[in-house]
Amino acid sequence: MIKVNLSGCDTFVSKADVQNYTAKALDAFDTLMAGNGEGNDFLGWKTLPIDVDEALISSIESVRDDWKAKGIDLVITIGIGGSYLGAKCAIEALSHSFVRPEGVPQVVFAGNNLSEDYIAELMDLAVMRNTAVVVISKSGTTTEPAVAFRIFKEYLENKYGKAEAASRIVAVTDAKKGALKTLSTQEGYRTYVVPDNVGGRYSVLSPVGLLPIALAGFDIRAMLSGAAKEREDLLVKGEDNAAVKYAAMRNLLYSVNGKPVEIFVTYSPKLAFVAEWWKQLYGESEGKDGKGIYPASVNNTADLHSMGQFIQQGSRIMFETVLNVQKAQREVVIGTDPQNLDCLNYLAGKRVEHCNAMAQLGVKVAHIDGGVPQMEVSMEKIDEYNLGAIFYFFEFACGISAYTLGIYPLNQPGVEAYKKNMFALLRKPGYEAETEAILKRI
Repeated sequence: MIKVNLSGCDTFVSKADVQNYTAKALDAFDTLMAGNGEGNDFLGWKTLPIDVDEALISSIESVRDDWKAKGIDLVITIGIGGSYLGAKCAIEALSHSFVRPEGVPQVVFAGNNLSEDYIAELMDLAVMRNTAVVVISKSGTTTEPAVAFRIFKEYLENKYGKAEAASRIVAVTDAKKGALKTLSTQEGYRTYVVPDNVGGRYSVLSPVGLLPIALAGFDIRAMLSGAAKEREDLLVKGEDNAAVKYAAMRNLLYSVNGKPVEIFVTYSPKLAFVAEWWKQLYGESEGKDGKGIYPASVNNTADLHSMGQFIQQGSRIMFETVLNVQKAQREVVIGTDPQNLDCLNYLAGKRVEHCNAMAQLGVKVAHIDGGVPQMEVSMEKIDEYNLGAIFYFFEFACGISAYTLGIYPLNQPGVEAYKKNMFALLRKPGYEAETEAILKRI
């Protein structure tokens, strides 16, 4: 279903190296499938597309229907990292770029930053709208989402009363423990479970992503179906397995060709946040032990007029992975102008997407000539089914790639360093010694 084209790397790699790294990736495939690598207790994402049952989907749809009956037109989804990026990228990709359909709430995001202006401006919006909140946190104590939830919980209770506010809050959290689970039980919030064996950046096909996506009016059944079909394809071991090909080539380019930067390239503004989701997935999974490919992104053709110069002629430290969409959903044809002052009549009768495709092909040739290897990952079109497939493809390929690199892909110990310093500087109880040590350094 998802296709990988490696022809843009042919002039940069030897057949012997390709065979060697394909063999390494196939060994990593076996590790991932057997679940005997480090971190095997966090591999629940592998079966999410077939584990989500009808009862869970129906329950999510009942929240959507209940809030529609209340006339809710703004849903504030609170979370950080994997607790929001999957839903954000799906909603951005599937939504009309400028118009929200009547009867469908606007889904916005909070708790992913500590900007006071951002929170204040979101509050301005909430005051004007009929508002509900989805809060996503396994513990309920992660600083950024906890701060946002405290603020918007208080707002809902002041505006609607405590009982009505409780009906406008849904928590996605731990099944049994944690501050948010305790509060949800006390206040009577509807809750969904963050599976214990699924890490945040692999959680988009769990209630973490499915609930906000459904509330935004999109078909989560189709998304799960696409992911399940991609899973079926990727479980077949072999050199033609798309995830094996992608994982093998990116590791070859990094380890043999000395390319430590991977640029994720899109040619539709709708896919810009898919790149943000991808960057977290690969950055947190592989950036450890002094190793890892640095994940960057551009959105063309706009970024050809900003980053294009560097990619073409700057430091030769990078390779590209292009997310190629085979079919546009809409059709716009370029017309004829009698004056032809813009000299575009040679394009008359052609679709805008034809121009986009030719730009993409021209960039491929130019960048390869400039010393930048390029891979293509192709999906048929931007819809729920194909996005489900893309989510599963990159997750599965990430597991193979990290094990090929010799990295445990399912933890993120480095994330804790800033938190300890932040807690100390905020003078959180229990961090007094750290506070004194940091103040001596700054």
